[in-house]
Amino acid sequence: MTENFSLRRVRQLALSFVLVLLVLAGLNTHAAESEHFNLITIVTDDQAQWALGCYGNRDVRTPNMDRLAREGARFLNAFACTPVCSPSRAAFFTGRYGTQLGITDYIAPNENAAGVGLPTNIVTWPKVLQQHGYVTALVGKWHLGSKPQHHPTRQGFDSFFGFQGGEGSISPLDPTLEANGEKKKFLGAAADLFTDASMKFIETNRTRPFALVLNFREPHAPYAPVLPEDSTPFQYSYPTIPKVAGLDTIQIRHLTRQYYASIHSVDRNLGRLLAKLDALKLAEKTIILFTSDHGYMIGQHGLLHKGNATWAIGGISGPRRPNMFEESIRVPLLIRWPGNVRQGTEIPEMVSNIDTFATVLGMLGIAPPATWKQEGNDFSPLLLGSKLAARDAVFGQYDLHNYGLAYLRMIRTERWKLVRHYRANYLDELYDLKEDPGETWNLFTSLSSQKIRDELQERLTAWQHSIDDPILRDNVK
Repeated sequence: MTENFSLRRVRQLALSFVLVLLVLAGLNTHAAESEHFNLITIVTDDQAQWALGCYGNRDVRTPNMDRLAREGARFLNAFACTPVCSPSRAAFFTGRYGTQLGITDYIAPNENAAGVGLPTNIVTWPKVLQQHGYVTALVGKWHLGSKPQHHPTRQGFDSFFGFQGGEGSISPLDPTLEANGEKKKFLGAAADLFTDASMKFIETNRTRPFALVLNFREPHAPYAPVLPEDSTPFQYSYPTIPKVAGLDTIQIRHLTRQYYASIHSVDRNLGRLLAKLDALKLAEKTIILFTSDHGYMIGQHGLLHKGNATWAIGGISGPRRPNMFEESIRVPLLIRWPGNVRQGTEIPEMVSNIDTFATVLGMLGIAPPATWKQEGNDFSPLLLGSKLAARDAVFGQYDLHNYGLAYLRMIRTERWKLVRHYRANYLDELYDLKEDPGETWNLFTSLSSQKIRDELQERLTAWQHSIDDPILRDNVK
């Protein structure tokens, strides 16, 4: 009997030990889950790098964007791989270039109707995050297809509030938006409505790892109307504008004031979002990535808009000027990653939005899918103060087919930029960015630049082969 009692006692102690281990394992699992960083990416539409205070603009008012720069990292040389909306956004989500996805210009209304969009078999980083337990939401602009098969909920998002079409499909005020699968008109400013929905999503999912993609329509044209609290600060301002012969300075200054007011509406709402994170005590466990889909021009080079710019000399009209100017491809990039990024960090290395797929997974500690070939680099070690293998070039492409035809390919190094205009004569460009940062002297035909031009062309062609660029299949030189 003593032996039976002893045996029972040993079994009880063993069972108790196992139960303790299970409890501790549960606590450790909960602790591990609680250490997951949430992610918020904020993408504005047509906001150039020059249009933020933290990048040196003294006329615009962006205190909350500037706060992100102070509390995190500011990238000095961040670029979009395509200077228009849809292919740039596709690259942002997939790590692939537009020609690899069949999206080479912004998706026009007739293309939406014809079923052009992001293929459903494509891997996006929101899909990967879903597979790792994140609840995901897209709020705002999509512009990667309007057919049911292209809906954001088919591309990695658990919920969607916004609009699927292009920039012109909603108004800055009282827009028609999709909510819970139904379209209806909402009263208020689009920027405020998107922020309201974002804050509701955050509060609802505050106890779970979440990933929110907030895509503002601002500051895309038409910039106005905006709420008085956003327009009043610029009503009587006299902003600095480019010094280009032939510009209608009155018109350009008027457009600049409206552009800054539209940006202010985003910045004001960014402040609301940051306050919400603070109130919910989520700021310290949430990564914020702020950027734009590409750059923009209001008078620079005598142009208006982006990679498909129109001439702004002699009136806002005229033929398109396809381009890869710095103002069109250079974007703001601010990342706040509490506990990991030293406040006020400045990162001079060149990065591209083609890197977003790899970098998002890198920041969250998630291995990229082995079966998905993407073209970007994980630059998250730069945020942690580590060095990466030197990246001495970024590449870009743009096949314009709306309002004209153009086939642009670009290689940009720290000093040089080569832009090839395929299927056209006498339009190729070469700039020495060190001696000519304003890109005013085209050196493509200069005999003194022939050696560097040929070297850049060799590298550009090698990159084109690496992505199976369709322009090379026609043996075009």
